[in-house]
This record gives sequence, C-alpha cells and structure tokens, in this order.
Amino acid sequence: MKRYSFIIIGILLLALSLFVFFRYYYVFGEGVKSGELNYLVKKGNVFKTYEGKLIQSGLRPGTSGSVQSYEFEFSVENKKIAETLMKNSGKVLDLHYREYHSTLPWRGFTKYIVDSVYSMKPGPGESNLRYNP
Repeated sequence: MKRYSFIIIGILLLALSLFVFFRYYYVFGEGVKSGELNYLVKKGNVFKTYEGKLIQSGLRPGTSGSVQSYEFEFSVENKKIAETLMKNSGKVLDLHYREYHSTLPWRGFTKYIVDSVYSMKPGPGESNLRYNP
C-alpha cells in the first residue's frame, strides 16, 4: 500500500510541475512588434516591474462612430533594456518579445515580455536635433 502511495504522489508532483512549467515558464510564442513607444514606467507595490505601451501604425474600427489605434502593452525584465526604452520614448521602435501563457508578479503585469530592441527611428514629427541641458 505504501508503494502505491509513493507512486501516486510522484505522479501528482510530476503533473503539477509540468503544469507550472507550461503555464508560467514555457515560451508560447515570440515575435517582433513595431510602433511608436508611448510610455515605459516602473511600477508595482511589492515587485517593481517595467511596464510599457507601443502604439502601432494603422487604425481599427472601435465602437460605432469611433476609430482606435492598435496598442501593444508589454513588460520588460532587463533593466538596461528598460533604461534604453525610457531614453527613447516617442521614437519608432522594433521590439522583440516573448509571449507566455500567464503572468508572474516579478516578471510583470502582462504576458508579453520585451527582451531586445531591434531598431530605433525618429518618431513622427520628431527632428534629429535634441535639447540636452
């Protein structure tokens, strides 16, 4: 009887481990999104994470009589990437991201995690001249 109990407990632990892995750590998808960086902020009550929004070009129909833009909300784990993005708010960026099935509090509020910046271009209406006091 003890032998069967150990086997059942082992199977349950293995199943729980596989569930946690695929739900929180398995990279479900990855890709590149391009658009104008709207904002990137560091926020959170216990775990301070970097959260941002990219406004993509193009329009989609919203509710009747309105038009909305495409928005890509994401989180950033790497502090250096977050600082680079903060310094380049308003520019058009190509961001590489990983998509997970669910979020973890220390990873961010979204299931999209940006892990690199492919390219940066001046945003619409932005000149190449910058004022640096």
